[in-house]
Amino acid sequence: MIDSPLVTDLYQLTMLDAYHRLGHDGEAVFELYARRLPDSRGFLVVAGLEQALEYLERLAFGQAELEWLRGLGRFAPGFVDWLGRLRFTGEVWAPPEGTVLFADEPWLRVVAPLAEAQFVESRLINLLHLETLIASKAARCVLAAGGRRLIDFGMRRAHGAEAACLAARAAAIAGFAGTATVEAGRRFGIPLYGTMAHSFVQAHDRERDAFEGFARCHPGGTTLLIDTYDTLAAARDVVALVRGGAAVDAVRIDSGDLLAGSRAVRAILDAGGCAAVRILASGNLDELEIARLVAADAPIDAFGVGTRLDTSADAPYLDCAYKLEEYAGRPRRKRSWGKETWPGRKQVWRSLDADGRIAADVVALEHERPPGRPLLECVMRNGRRLRAPAPVAGLAAHAARELASLPARCRDLAAPEPLVPAISEAVRALAAAADRAAD
Repeated sequence: MIDSPLVTDLYQLTMLDAYHRLGHDGEAVFELYARRLPDSRGFLVVAGLEQALEYLERLAFGQAELEWLRGLGRFAPGFVDWLGRLRFTGEVWAPPEGTVLFADEPWLRVVAPLAEAQFVESRLINLLHLETLIASKAARCVLAAGGRRLIDFGMRRAHGAEAACLAARAAAIAGFAGTATVEAGRRFGIPLYGTMAHSFVQAHDRERDAFEGFARCHPGGTTLLIDTYDTLAAARDVVALVRGGAAVDAVRIDSGDLLAGSRAVRAILDAGGCAAVRILASGNLDELEIARLVAADAPIDAFGVGTRLDTSADAPYLDCAYKLEEYAGRPRRKRSWGKETWPGRKQVWRSLDADGRIAADVVALEHERPPGRPLLECVMRNGRRLRAPAPVAGLAAHAARELASLPARCRDLAAPEPLVPAISEAVRALAAAADRAAD
């Protein structure tokens, strides 16, 4: 994680400068949410809360950063000195990571003095947007895989080191079994998986020698990449290797027709007495291709998903926003065409049907009590977390329950229909009151 508070937009500093000069220091309420979902998404899986809370707890300007700001000549010395004392002292409400959400439902509510709540906008969106984007993509892969193992292979295509690690975390929350990104394993306790590259095979004179050497160096079991040259010939070499006593857990196919290739390789392995050797497939996979392979009953035991996961290739961004909903005890709302907001401190209430599927969501003011259970809970008060960080495995278990509660129309991969939450009459009345006060 990058800790510097300078990972922000310039206008956060220029607004804080103006707030400081004008004496605007009342309590503000901001909420972060998605205005709408991409056409290819029937739901979102919210993630990134742990990184957001960590950022808020650590928020502080160091001396080097303050000196750099002074050197810009844009800000008065008194304001820069004041930034040196800035800390986040507010309150945060949020649903647990792994919770399924829809448009207009808050991922986060921040209650703090205006300058604090305003300044954190850019980094909070940056963190929550990335992990929610990837977790939502990964969840679709989980639904497509039908219980088959999924592994994050996307580090080399991710947009930077931090993004690679956070993408691995988001995918694990959504239900991926592990990652190839070593630092993500160290930092978040995610199981690590790895095979070999084509270059290892090419560095040997014979493919069989590469397999034998790699298996000898990893006697506890290994996965061999078999499509560098002739995939079927390589599968037969694996059979000979296993018969010779080598411990081979799986073979990996990374190219070609994965359906036909996996069937042919499975036949060779089974005929050679290697039924226990599993098949891992990779290579430009996404949820639609995984679903096609699963529907065709491809004998593939696990999928490595990389580029299209870590870039969320079909929906590379979410239309999310962090907006002021209340200031100094009065409701505030934006009325721009197509970007209108609902004012007030809001809670999401969720009702399930008799089968345990989501029947309805209601976005209501925090004091209302519509049917269902509330999704947002207080996770930070006075700038400090109220509980220890949840392990990724626990978040993944929660996400699995959330995915199981999705209606079929939301789970559909080709033409999903997201649930549309109801907006309570009290929220609508508050919006009307805010409009009258602004006019």
